[in-house]
Amino acid sequence: MTPPATALTAAPFTGRTPSRAGDMSVETHGIAPVPADRRYGTPGRLFTVWFAPQINMTCVFTGAMIGALGLGFWLALLAMIVGTVLGSLVVGYLSTLGPRTGTAQLPGARMAFGGLIAVPAVLQWLSSVAWDALVGLFGGEALAVLLGIPFWVAVLIVLGVQGAVGFIGYELIHRLQAVLTVVLFATFVVFAVKLVGGHQVVTPPTAHGADLTGAFVLAVTIALSLAVSWASYAADFSRYLPVDSAPRKVFGFSFAGLAAAYVFVETIGIAAGSLITDQTAEGVRSVMGGGALGAVALLIIALASVGSGVMNDYSGSLALQTLGVRVRRPISSLVVTALAFGLILWLHTGDTATRFTNVLLLISYWIPAFAAIVIIDWRRRSRGRQTVDPAAETTPRRDAVAALVAFVVAYGAAIPFMNTTLLQGPVAVAWHGADVAYFVNFFVALVIYGGYRRFRAA
Repeated sequence: MTPPATALTAAPFTGRTPSRAGDMSVETHGIAPVPADRRYGTPGRLFTVWFAPQINMTCVFTGAMIGALGLGFWLALLAMIVGTVLGSLVVGYLSTLGPRTGTAQLPGARMAFGGLIAVPAVLQWLSSVAWDALVGLFGGEALAVLLGIPFWVAVLIVLGVQGAVGFIGYELIHRLQAVLTVVLFATFVVFAVKLVGGHQVVTPPTAHGADLTGAFVLAVTIALSLAVSWASYAADFSRYLPVDSAPRKVFGFSFAGLAAAYVFVETIGIAAGSLITDQTAEGVRSVMGGGALGAVALLIIALASVGSGVMNDYSGSLALQTLGVRVRRPISSLVVTALAFGLILWLHTGDTATRFTNVLLLISYWIPAFAAIVIIDWRRRSRGRQTVDPAAETTPRRDAVAALVAFVVAYGAAIPFMNTTLLQGPVAVAWHGADVAYFVNFFVALVIYGGYRRFRAA
């Protein structure tokens, strides 16, 4: 048996927790379960914590990539909505585990993976760095254009502000996202209005036949990859909610915040089309008409990257602790921020669009299998129980091995279906670019691990 207690409750993983909404003291508490008497807040705050981080140029750029696949406006919009809804459903469900365990997503997954959680924890930590870079890229570019300073200096400023928020932790992140929800929504509404007023939005498909079908499936996958990438973060931002928080409300607000934001912002990207290219900041300023309004838009874009980036810093800090690195949470969050700097500079050189697409897809291919395994373990483990304390749970070694085997085999099974410029699987090529790797990854893990748990319980 693999007892997770010492791995979750070691001294560096406990510490000061915020005591109420508005408590801005530094959160030193890490991956240890949050005691029931230190819980606070309502499920409603999950809407803004999931809405605001998606209102950024990364998501606009993703919409533009979908719009460039030759689907035309309406088919691109439909594909984006399908992928977004599917990914958001997974995140919404996993968010419900937070109040019932008091534990973040990765350390909670130790119940399924035991000590072998190190494998997905490494992937999650690397993913946090990569996502930090993807959103910081556009924030740095916008600030550089606005202030007329070198790109690397602008990135340092953005990451510096972001790192300060991540250092303070959970409560400041929630409060920041509540404010940004209003500010960013208003700004991007103006951006959308300006775009519609001076640009042809509704365009016909340019792809046909099998190429059109392949492009539609790829568009669904791109949108899905963006939404489902949050699945390994989900419970991180609900773990302080009281034990008696209604699961339906936790699910509903998480799903609604995530899905609504993605549909809103990616629609702007689809409509923007060629205006949002590698010169993203210049494209936005042009759409806004330059002048003061263009300058405000660039400032908001930089601020938006901070709002999204702090989520990655925070979850990355918890992933690092899940690996067993006994560093206090505020310090481990700064590690993610620092490493993102180098990756941002690499993304900024050369073909940004191609590198962006590769990173976006490759960093998330493992997540559907992870989600499938965690969900199966949770449904079996929590049956008949209102709450589960991960620090008191045990994981038989054979169950942990089965989880890891399912995880690895599912990833291997998905490779022939992947479609990036770095890796084009034979099935994806034969299917005219259709990438169904995420779906294969999920269902193979579901069958293997679900079949194993059912067989063992028989």
